[in-house]
Amino acid sequence: MKILIKNANTPEQGICDIGIEGNAILFVGAGPGDFVADETIDASGCIAIPGLVNAHTHAATTLQRNLADDCAFSQWLFEKVIPFENKLSGEDVYWGTMLAVAEMLRSGTTCFADMYLQPHMGKVAQAVVDTGIRANLCYGPIISAVRGDGQIIDEAGCRAYIDAWNHSANGRIKTYVEIHSLFLYDKEALLGAAALAQSLSLPIHMHLSESVAEQEMIFEKYGKTPAQVCLDLNILDVPVLFAHCVQLNDEDIQLLAAKEVYVAHNPTSNLKLGNGIAPIDKMAKAGITVCLGTDGCASNNNLNLFEEMHLAAILHKGVNKDAQCLSAKDVFEMATLNGAKALGFAQCGRLAPGYKADVVLLDANVPHLCPLGDVTAALAYAAQGADVRDVIVDGQILMRNRELKTVDEEKAMFMARQIRGA
Repeated sequence: MKILIKNANTPEQGICDIGIEGNAILFVGAGPGDFVADETIDASGCIAIPGLVNAHTHAATTLQRNLADDCAFSQWLFEKVIPFENKLSGEDVYWGTMLAVAEMLRSGTTCFADMYLQPHMGKVAQAVVDTGIRANLCYGPIISAVRGDGQIIDEAGCRAYIDAWNHSANGRIKTYVEIHSLFLYDKEALLGAAALAQSLSLPIHMHLSESVAEQEMIFEKYGKTPAQVCLDLNILDVPVLFAHCVQLNDEDIQLLAAKEVYVAHNPTSNLKLGNGIAPIDKMAKAGITVCLGTDGCASNNNLNLFEEMHLAAILHKGVNKDAQCLSAKDVFEMATLNGAKALGFAQCGRLAPGYKADVVLLDANVPHLCPLGDVTAALAYAAQGADVRDVIVDGQILMRNRELKTVDEEKAMFMARQIRGA
């Protein structure tokens, strides 16, 4: 299929046309004279951006939205979240994910990293296939006493999941190995999971240094910071995407920079759970590639990555008393190109020839974007998720004029209410 997007305002090229052929961008600007589109989209008055990348979430926790609020982190996790999750079926997770995809597409996210319940990750993958979104899906090989019977490494299950889903759905799905955190598992289980990731030649996605309580717990057990423990347990022997990294010291930052890890910054979740503010400015200066995530709806309540961009862009200016700390361009790249790299989609995150055709159009003809001025600044400081009008993923139109094409959102909302008993 060939799609022509006409007269779009882009952050890098200004007002121009965008040509899509198959699942890739053919041109940005002047196109070849013989290009004949199957569908033309008039983007006059719209901003065109590469699809946003949510680099850390737990999609089906839409089912826990507004369920466990204003709690301390340990109470939130062990008394609210995990007991609820233990009751979920695979079908529940499927519909929770479908609801999440509807919300993400409506707010411009075209790719997400999901880390959730190991027995039901196949249902998450099926939701990705059914909706046409792009995703990095993590499978946790450790069966934990918290969510199962004892701590063992399910190598066969992990390999089977990866064989079934890695590079599937026309390449829209990639798989990583999940290690939820250091504090849930014993040393032998962590070593086993790290060894499995290395044998599979796959990166790891993991929560790290999210709270003071975690930091203290790990230091009491190992006598080192979580980052240093990851080095000792061979977790850093493969590429790693760490979520949160709120409680890092300067030595930790240098270690993670040397190991070329990716860090997913989740400002709303970190603030709402009272865990603090990650030293993102220090990480970026050290050379760590930082991306953005919403975390799940159990701790954020929404999946709107525009909110995370806005918050990241202003939060660190205030903390550092520096108006030039984390520019609009910096946070926009965190939400697009950096996230794509972190999730293994190197050909996503830009509007450029040869990149995947993940394109979002925002209606700029609204009061809060008038006058528009600098487009990138408008995206970071003024744009809203509700401004999104059209969404294309892998060359397929998934939302047109705010109408979702691949998600029955009414049914997804109905099922979510049924599952919650609300």
